[in-house]
Amino acid sequence: MTVHFVGAGPGAADLLTLRAVELLRTSPVCLYAGTYIDSEILAHCAEGTELVDTQHLDLDQIIGRLVDADRRGLDAVRLCSGDPSVYSALTEQTRRLDEAGVAWDVTPGVPAYAAAAALLGTELTVPEVAQTVVLTRTRARSTRMPESEALANVAKVRGTLVLHLAIRRIRVLAEELVGEYGADCPVAVVAHATRPNELVLRGTLSDIADQVEAAGLRHTAVILVGRAVASRELDTAEIVCSHLYDPARDRSGAN
Repeated sequence: MTVHFVGAGPGAADLLTLRAVELLRTSPVCLYAGTYIDSEILAHCAEGTELVDTQHLDLDQIIGRLVDADRRGLDAVRLCSGDPSVYSALTEQTRRLDEAGVAWDVTPGVPAYAAAAALLGTELTVPEVAQTVVLTRTRARSTRMPESEALANVAKVRGTLVLHLAIRRIRVLAEELVGEYGADCPVAVVAHATRPNELVLRGTLSDIADQVEAAGLRHTAVILVGRAVASRELDTAEIVCSHLYDPARDRSGAN
């Protein structure tokens, strides 16, 4: 049988892909993290689906439940918040499934940074403002970061920076980023994106930590840093049309 790693998206039950909904509807077993996945998403599962909340299970226990489903001849969905390609522990889970001889596949979901940008109503890659998006995190008590990916290094790109799993350290991080981005650099924090309790905070590197602490945010938030975050506030003279849509572009098809 097959273990399906499915991106559950940022939280809204209607932002799952059609494929994800079909897998939830037809798979007899579903493992999900109760910290992030709510009852509305699980409502896509058929009545009688074996639901396993993994928030208190370690990796070996999770793999054990997936292997057990396979041995019983049952497909299983492993729901991941956001998209499985980012911070989902996909690699260590699939490696163990390979060792156990269990087949698996991946269904993408809407990533948290995309949901955050949608709520902000902004494009993260604005021509001649930012053309690079850096997705990263920082370390507190989590897994070590590669030395080359220290925040000071990735900030040198000065593109749109998206920080995951970092909200509890925002004051220290904001101070560290000032050197590359400047104290007046626009910042947005989006918490619980697409959920009823979603919250958007806008500010700069100089004041965003005060806002976050006042709001009491502790998890389930992404931090976006860079001029593109406030692109709607740019002066008209600063806006450059992309080459694709530029009126001056030659559309004759000639070389």
